[in-house]
Amino acid sequence: MARETRAQRRAARAEQAGAPPRRPSKPTADGEGDGRRGRPPAPPSQPRRGRFAFFGESWAELQKVEWPGQSQVIQATVVVLIACIVVGVYLYANDIVWKHVVQRILNQ
Repeated sequence: MARETRAQRRAARAEQAGAPPRRPSKPTADGEGDGRRGRPPAPPSQPRRGRFAFFGESWAELQKVEWPGQSQVIQATVVVLIACIVVGVYLYANDIVWKHVVQRILNQ
């Protein structure tokens, strides 16, 4: 089976979105498209909705989140604490070394 052309893919997407398929106004060199090569598509216009719609959409998105279980939270917390301790020890040792180097240079 041959691959779909760009125009066929666009028509299929338009059908899925519920919009009528677009007819090409001016064919391109390969006989497809709407003749607007190089121009970005216009952003879809969405009506402004109120603040309550924002909160409703935010709540709907939060319902889609896969929240971690207690064991995952504990495991991630332990990893973060160990990383903080390792970085803290490294910075403390680095500070002591550089403190002695700077004191020897300035006290000459």
